[in-house]
Amino acid sequence: MLKKVLIANRGEIACRVIATCKRLGIKTVAVFSDADASSQHVAQADEAINIGPPSAAESYLRGDHIIEVAKAVGAQGIHPGYGFLSENAGFSESCAANGIAFIGPPASAIRSMGDKAASKHIMITAEVPCTGGYHGDDQALETIASESEKIGYPVMLKAVLGGGGKGMRIVERAEDLPAKLESCQREGQASFGDPRILVEKYIPRSRHIELQVFADTHGNCVHLFERDCSIQRRHQKVLEEAPAPGMTDELRKAMGDAAVNAARAVGYVGAGTVEFMLDVEVSVLLFTVTFYANRAHSLTLPPNIFDDHLVF
Repeated sequence: MLKKVLIANRGEIACRVIATCKRLGIKTVAVFSDADASSQHVAQADEAINIGPPSAAESYLRGDHIIEVAKAVGAQGIHPGYGFLSENAGFSESCAANGIAFIGPPASAIRSMGDKAASKHIMITAEVPCTGGYHGDDQALETIASESEKIGYPVMLKAVLGGGGKGMRIVERAEDLPAKLESCQREGQASFGDPRILVEKYIPRSRHIELQVFADTHGNCVHLFERDCSIQRRHQKVLEEAPAPGMTDELRKAMGDAAVNAARAVGYVGAGTVEFMLDVEVSVLLFTVTFYANRAHSLTLPPNIFDDHLVF
């Protein structure tokens, strides 16, 4: 059981973790930038440490400094919440190197789930249903054009390290591919430092359904059912509905099994989200190879998830 946890986040996210820690008798340490000195998470924590200027790059994203703070106050674990450092493999490794529990997935899982091309290979091997497409190393226009013809237009181009709705382009016709490919690669490089893309069959009539998963370090993994996130603007969710409407028991079980298999395939630990595309025309379940670390949405995460078996 952890005795003191540093929360490397702010606002409502940090407040939820603090509330859980209080119920479990765990001391909490909040970190805050100059702009967040009067925030609720600062007032609610047992201790609060200023970590720098308002810019996240100078405060909440300074993993080395946050680890030094954790060591100075005697925190055995760091909870990153979501966003910021929650999906940073280097930070996860640094925590381990300093004898601090990273309350999130291991670095290997973060790397596997962060690279869409690598995730595709892992999911296919694990027999998780995937959207058909091309996710090879050859990024030449001729290769992408040839593979897109095999897949059949319309296709979706995605930045391999993309997320947050960035690095995505729908290509309706072959003649549009060169410009769309260049644009997608340029955005991938600018936003994620990597121009690589993959190609997927674009499904015009689809539903975006996510499943919550929880896995511990003892080999246990469960899902906590689904939410429909199909209402979007610019590939970003506007509304979530749970349970997802129109779900049959058979489909819910198939999605739950696939989500758990996906989490186990990457050695996932902690709370995460697995995203699926559901083809409305044929009711086919397709895994889009997207994981979100530490995303529990309506759930409050137990900070001692690594030190005991999961109990619900």
